[in-house]
Amino acid sequence: MGAVAKREYRQGEVVATWIGIGMALFAGVGVVIATVSGTPGLIGIGPAIGVAFGASVGASLEAKYRRQGRLRPPTPADRRRMRIALWIGLALLVVGSAVFVLILLSSG
Repeated sequence: MGAVAKREYRQGEVVATWIGIGMALFAGVGVVIATVSGTPGLIGIGPAIGVAFGASVGASLEAKYRRQGRLRPPTPADRRRMRIALWIGLALLVVGSAVFVLILLSSG
């Protein structure tokens, strides 16, 4: 059997992935905290804890991969994809905000 090739990661990819995983894992924690305390405003504490958890785990893994030489800088194609994803996200934010305002104004 041959050796398994080690995957290379784009710089920042591991941290971003673990932030998403942390937010998903800890979102339910915020619901529990808000329910137990009777304060609905605390529902956002779960994702915040998840971001902190994911950033710390992702940063430590990224440091490990950097020592192993498994990190690479973003290529021009990576940068282009990130820029497109940013514009799509901003467009969805604007459209969602507009729909929210329209619904809010029409219900009043």
